[in-house]
Amino acid sequence: MVLPELKPQRLWDLPVRLTHWALLALVLFSWWSGENGELGWHRYSGYAVLALLLFRLYWGFAGSSSARFGGFVRGPRAVAAYARGLFARPAPISAGHNPMGGWSVLALLAVLLAQTGSGLFAVDTDGLESGPLSHWLPFSAGRAAAEFHEFCFDVLLALVGLHVAAIVFYAVYRRENLVAAMLGGRKRLPPGAADGLRFAPLWKAALGLAGAALLVVAIVLGLG
Repeated sequence: MVLPELKPQRLWDLPVRLTHWALLALVLFSWWSGENGELGWHRYSGYAVLALLLFRLYWGFAGSSSARFGGFVRGPRAVAAYARGLFARPAPISAGHNPMGGWSVLALLAVLLAQTGSGLFAVDTDGLESGPLSHWLPFSAGRAAAEFHEFCFDVLLALVGLHVAAIVFYAVYRRENLVAAMLGGRKRLPPGAADGLRFAPLWKAALGLAGAALLVVAIVLGLG
């Protein structure tokens, strides 16, 4: 079987790549600040994570073709079909998130939203260090939000572990460098595989990011 020659083609736009790596850095910083009692920095990091998540939701509907949820979220049949051929060789190469990867993206976004959202209402055991919206809840509910906040982090760790395992699998078994694609924005694909992609202008991303940041500020200051 003669395979088509793979050529680097533009796949991921700058907003997607910056959001991806910024979320990784902020989650690591949030973990460090929380573990070391730097709760002021922990809160600001959480606000930044929430703003990026809101932007990513916006970009999932208004952004480039490869960033839109409608472009990579598939139904159960497509996921099952892809899973059956996961170890096939030669393996098909997806232009963008594959059907399984698309759902992993949604899972990561959902858990991060749950974690940042619960952090806004969380109350510590002595009630001294609390989220900006904690006064909207009774103490017991605030404590429950704090416990849920910690639970979400455990779930996030599991999802990140699966994500890293998938990256290693694709690099070793399927010879796909997903990290390089998310860094440089280009991926080695069969000729014409990315021809149908359309890329949104950067001003549209700037507008969405500004709106997400203003919304977080309004939530924290307006309701806090």
